[in-house]
Amino acid sequence: MAMPRPTVAQFAYGSCTVVFSAFALLLSGTSSGAGIALVVVAALTLGLLVAMTAPRSKSRPVPVPRSLPREPVRVTLPSPATVPAAREAVRERAVS
Repeated sequence: MAMPRPTVAQFAYGSCTVVFSAFALLLSGTSSGAGIALVVVAALTLGLLVAMTAPRSKSRPVPVPRSLPREPVRVTLPSPATVPAAREAVRERAVS
């Protein structure tokens, strides 16, 4: 069984968490080697947790075939006798 690959959003969330948490923890004034190692491990752990809890994208939708059978379109045109009467009605509305 293949492992699912992380999404772009998971990479972004995890990376931002690592950078910002490391920056915030280093602002505490840690200067010893053990303190810096602890900051690095904590930042990576937080980044991994954020990346793993980020919502995964849903599976891709199944593509719909383009050649679907279509029903013929029926267009009803006005009879030639009603066209002049409709034009007169429009002219009367425009004038008044």
